[in-house]
Amino acid sequence: MQLGLRPRLSRLSRPSLLDLVRCENITKISQRPANLETDLPLEVPLPESPVKDTPEEVHEEISFVVSPPPLLPTEKTSDSEGEDSIAKKMPPKQQKKQDDGDEQAGSVFSISGPVIVAANMIGCAMYELVRVGHDNLVGEVIRIEADKATIQVYEETAGVTVGDPVVRTGKPLSVELGPGLMETIYDGIQRPLKSIADAAESIYIPRGINIPALDRKKKWDFTPGKYKVGDHITGGDVFGSVVENSLLNDHKILLPPRAKGTITRLADKGSYTVDEKILELEFNGTKTEYSMMHQWPVRVPRPSSEKLSSDRPLIVGQRVLDALFPSVQGGTVCIPGAFGCGKTVISQSLSKFSNSDIIVYVGCGERGNEMAEVLMDFPELTINVNGKEEPIMKRTTLIANTSNMPVAAREASIYTGITVAEYFRDQGKDVAMMADSSSRWAEALREISGRLGEMPADQGFPAYLGAKLASFYERAGRVTALGSPERHGSVSIVGAVSPPGGDFSDPVTTSTLNIVQVFWGLDKKLAQRKHFPSINTGLSYSKYTTALDKYYVENNPEFPRLRDRIKELLTTSEDLDQVVQLVGKSALGDGDKITLDVATLLKEDFLQQNGYSDYDQFCPLWKTEWMMKNMMAFHDEAQKAVSQGHAWPKIRENTSEIQTELRSMKFELPSDGEEAVSKKVSLTISSNRQCARQQANKMCSTRSCCRR
Repeated sequence: MQLGLRPRLSRLSRPSLLDLVRCENITKISQRPANLETDLPLEVPLPESPVKDTPEEVHEEISFVVSPPPLLPTEKTSDSEGEDSIAKKMPPKQQKKQDDGDEQAGSVFSISGPVIVAANMIGCAMYELVRVGHDNLVGEVIRIEADKATIQVYEETAGVTVGDPVVRTGKPLSVELGPGLMETIYDGIQRPLKSIADAAESIYIPRGINIPALDRKKKWDFTPGKYKVGDHITGGDVFGSVVENSLLNDHKILLPPRAKGTITRLADKGSYTVDEKILELEFNGTKTEYSMMHQWPVRVPRPSSEKLSSDRPLIVGQRVLDALFPSVQGGTVCIPGAFGCGKTVISQSLSKFSNSDIIVYVGCGERGNEMAEVLMDFPELTINVNGKEEPIMKRTTLIANTSNMPVAAREASIYTGITVAEYFRDQGKDVAMMADSSSRWAEALREISGRLGEMPADQGFPAYLGAKLASFYERAGRVTALGSPERHGSVSIVGAVSPPGGDFSDPVTTSTLNIVQVFWGLDKKLAQRKHFPSINTGLSYSKYTTALDKYYVENNPEFPRLRDRIKELLTTSEDLDQVVQLVGKSALGDGDKITLDVATLLKEDFLQQNGYSDYDQFCPLWKTEWMMKNMMAFHDEAQKAVSQGHAWPKIRENTSEIQTELRSMKFELPSDGEEAVSKKVSLTISSNRQCARQQANKMCSTRSCCRR
């Protein structure tokens, strides 16, 4: 049975959607049609529907009423008139702003550790900086698929839930460059750790905290340059300077590389904060103001006018490195070694004693006590500048992203450090950047790559590991900076690599060796014998040796010849060691025995250095040359005496005091001055020659020939 069926409209009389849109007065279509089809059961009669002629009565009786859309063009009634007026009065610019605001915010779609996928991100760009969640965590877009963007977050993502907002900033991850960078320690994304500790009153970094990298309250004494109002200025030009500290007394204020125009206003000499506008330029009718600081994207190398060849040595203060495997200012160096071999000690020694103007030390994924040691030691160490002792911390910037900090921020810390180094390079400074260690950075790449589901390569590292390393190391070099006046600066990169178990076939080590020009290989066996620096002279090499010969010939004429002879002597001694292991030392001739004994003298008293002593923690180049000259002179005189028929055991016995003097040369303090130390050690050469002559005349006695 079909009971209670409602009457239905016939096909001809039912209004269509097209009729609703075209009709001027929609209330007329809402009338009840005249023809109704009724399929009523015979058993249950229904009352007839009354027929009404007026539209008002139809609205009261029939429930099938189509209400008009709010913005449909209809006859003006009191209600619709108000809605139309609101829609028409809304300004179009305001509507556009609301739409743009909706597009700037996405939402969290999925979370996997430091990797977050956000939806509704149409219009975002690669490597765009975003703020994730209600805590405004810092993140960076690393992949875009349709309306979804994959973000690596540089802070702890615990507590972030699906649906949390993701706010786009419209700009890439950038660092602030200007006065105030020296004597400061930052985290991987250039947040000042000391300011965070003062603001948070805690030893931990609060999530989402946002503090400017440069102090906005401190005023700097600005001195204008040669430019004046009406002059044309381009990117890289120096329009002023400030005195940051006693070591960096000429911090040049640079115009950003992409800026240009005509000066319409330039501030007078006075004290200003880093964010006060001191320069106004006009270009194509548009005026732009600039302050003493500017921002630069960390993944974009700062442009330069020309890349130059490097021909000046990077002095490390370690004899084995400066003499046998030197690097240049603007070079690339790799220090691979197992745990406990002394990578950090070499990096810190280079930071303390190198001939660089600026030091950028990046602790990437290493232990926090190493950065604490740097913070404690550097203020106590001094450097002599114009006869005045100054703490080396005044020329140092620290970027700490230790092992207990978020993994994703390790990559950002490397790029932050090299961008700061390039900024000082553009000022005409020689900058040395230490990255300790790049293996931890590669491990961060491996974790992010695994969470993205990318195809793994050797040992799980991504296939683009070599390209990432190359893009970092290729930012080193000596250049001519943009702008005027003409300036030459350099960035030297020293990257420590920590292969597991000291295996140099590790993918990070092999990829790095394909890029860098200097290889300082550390030997675990030497470190176990307490031989520091534990540089393996058989594995290490430098491709800058030929480029530095011109410098050495001009300043130390005998240095290249002595270096080559010592390398040859050490190589020969390694071959003789294998023979001794087979047949014994007694089977060797006196000439070979001299080679072995002098090689032992070199290894124990020339190649070794005590980094914790006053006399040997740093060895200047002139002291290194004197030690090389004396030891090789002893070797030559001994070989000469043996060639004249004298036995080496007798010569060695009669020259014991000479050998003691050779071993004591390292105890001479460099602080005594080059002239005083050179006068002392030069007497050893004359003693060698005198002893050789007396031995040849068979007049050598144990005491008389060696008395000075």
